[in-house]
Amino acid sequence: MNILFFLKPKSEVAFIYDYSTLRQVLETMEYHKYASIPMLNRKGEYTGTITEGDLLWGIKKYTNLNLKEAENIFIQDFPRKADYEAVSADSDMEDLIRKAMNQNFVPVVDDQKKFIGIITRKSIIEYCYDKLKKCDESY
Repeated sequence: MNILFFLKPKSEVAFIYDYSTLRQVLETMEYHKYASIPMLNRKGEYTGTITEGDLLWGIKKYTNLNLKEAENIFIQDFPRKADYEAVSADSDMEDLIRKAMNQNFVPVVDDQKKFIGIITRKSIIEYCYDKLKKCDESY
């Protein structure tokens, strides 16, 4: 099975840039109701994932923080607990599933390391569930 079957393309995914401000990231995540969001650099390469926990611990460092000050804090300066590992477009299902077990989504990059979209854990589980259902029905 080609993993691109599961791909939610970049055009349908909210993401942030590593030069985004804290305020921009907070507003983007709030608007899309994301608990984690892919982060890209200026070249469009996947550089990591920012989670609500990363934001919480990063904000803790800044005392007396207000929304105006958040415009001067860049998200690339926030430490991240762990980045979601990306897969290449030609990865196999085993690699995809292994990564999806530990992260909400799996970023997908092309041969030049450019971010092309994500594969959600939900879409993989739905696929596996449908396969199991079909196997049960055939018995």
